Amino acid sequence: MQLKGLYALTDERYTPFLELESKVLELLKAGVKVVQLRDKNSKDEELLEKALNIQQICKKYGAIFIINDRVNLAKEIDADGVHIGIEDESLIKTRELLPDKIIGVSCYDDLERAILAQSQGASYVAFGSFFPSSTKPDAKKAPLELLKRAKKELKIPICAIGGINETNISLLKDADLISIVKAVYEPREIKENIKILKELI
Repeated sequence: MQLKGLYALTDERYTPFLELESKVLELLKAGVKVVQLRDKNSKDEELLEKALNIQQICKKYGAIFIINDRVNLAKEIDADGVHIGIEDESLIKTRELLPDKIIGVSCYDDLERAILAQSQGASYVAFGSFFPSSTKPDAKKAPLELLKRAKKELKIPICAIGGINETNISLLKDADLISIVKAVYEPREIKENIKILKELI
């Protein structure tokens, strides 16, 4: 399984708790191969059953399943990986807990942070926000040329995040992974949104 292409994230607004599994199934049927469970409000124990179900669905479709922030939950259910930010568990500690798993690290607009993350065992790094984002309106902005610089400096995959949709996705040719929330769920059916986005990459 490769860290490449569309990277779809769940979100409380677009994938309500009771619809999590069905929305992920739609994403996978549409051809998404990397999915992240992102839920900022629920407790780990509330998410446990959902996470286990999503993991099984991802396995069935040969997709990578990553959990945002929740290192202990990722370990408990043996998820494919975890994505951590600046306030989350340190990368070194996370790598100790998940020695053989995918670990993604948010690096915002900071190439030096990404170089350090690579040296500490990150599997991929994420830069952004490249465009205004409705799901993270206060996110730090990153310039597009950062992707070109990162491509020269790093050996691990690079993920672009933030406000990405069909009007701007073609500007991200230097990214290996393209992380999207809103634009995979709107403005059409998921299947149609994914088809258009994949054609534009």
